[in-house]
Amino acid sequence: MIKIGVDGNEANVEKKVGVSVYAQNILKYFQKSADQETSFEVFLKNPPSVDLPEENDFFKYKVIKGNFLWSQIYLPLYLYFHRNINVYFSPAHYLPRFCPVPQVVTIHDVAYLYYPEDFRKKDLWQLKNWTKFSIKKANKIIAVSKTTKKDIVKNYEADENKVRVIYNGFEKPFDKLKIKNLNLNKNFKLKIKNFILFVGTIQPRKNLDVLIDAFAKFSFTNEDFKLVIVGKKGWLYDNIFEKVRNMKLEERIIFTDHVPDEELVWYYKNAFCLALPSLYEGFGIPILEAMNYDCPVISSFSSSLPEIGGEACLYFDPKNPDDLLEKLNTLQNNVVLRNELIIKGKQRIKDFSWEKCGRETLDVILKTVFVQRQSLSKTI
Repeated sequence: MIKIGVDGNEANVEKKVGVSVYAQNILKYFQKSADQETSFEVFLKNPPSVDLPEENDFFKYKVIKGNFLWSQIYLPLYLYFHRNINVYFSPAHYLPRFCPVPQVVTIHDVAYLYYPEDFRKKDLWQLKNWTKFSIKKANKIIAVSKTTKKDIVKNYEADENKVRVIYNGFEKPFDKLKIKNLNLNKNFKLKIKNFILFVGTIQPRKNLDVLIDAFAKFSFTNEDFKLVIVGKKGWLYDNIFEKVRNMKLEERIIFTDHVPDEELVWYYKNAFCLALPSLYEGFGIPILEAMNYDCPVISSFSSSLPEIGGEACLYFDPKNPDDLLEKLNTLQNNVVLRNELIIKGKQRIKDFSWEKCGRETLDVILKTVFVQRQSLSKTI
């Protein structure tokens, strides 16, 4: 029997975006896969929230009290004194300072190296130093895209054979949500297919300046259109709101903050398109979510985004708002192209699923145990 220890804290939060969505779906797959041959102990700082997968005979939660430096002090102490797992998996960058068993870690991106201004000083220090430690100590590293793998190898001189690319999935369970009774178009005076959608945290590397500039020009000839920005406030977001005020676009650009899943689905289903101008993304889940709901995607040609979108997106230079404007006009004036993108998007999402992501992740973890056991048997 193999017992896998897992850091479940990223999934144990109220508002799940990005890494938290990844961690939640990995835990769902682990819970479903747990049996007498492969069991899981999920370590948490706080009691599990109601939306985490339910415990069963082979999938258990273990609450280890302690907040400050939890992964570097409290968790290592527990692992030292108990030694009841065969392998440890962290779904988000940080491995414990001490661990008596092989370790696997997922690295989502290294945006903090390229855009340090997007991060608080404390978070930046942790990401730089703790990620470096994790990459060095991990027996195996999972990267969520080829772009992320390339960045890991380049910036941390990691052995590329140590890094396995496993793509994220996307929220298929959204399909089960009931959204018929939502009247968001009335709340914000939106017209169906007459608004451009952005989904993501409001911070500098999301490059919203370029999107706003392009939208301002687009709205000169498309007065009924609005821009809907869905996402929580991140770091250094004040400049974006000030820009909108200075351009007198408060009535045309809507900031929703974080929204429940059913509202997000409504936006995807009714938007003219999703516009993603990011300068850097480790993966880009909104691309797949949009494609799942027949929402055409216009994406920046940067980092992992072309890797994820393939031929099912229109791409633009993220530093050129006029290029984005051209793509918006092209999409509006070409119904055939719009339909082609929707069809290609439906085909594209078949390459990504949380089922596949979970299966491949578990495979990496189990193989790490087998390699360790083979190594030990040779030394005996």
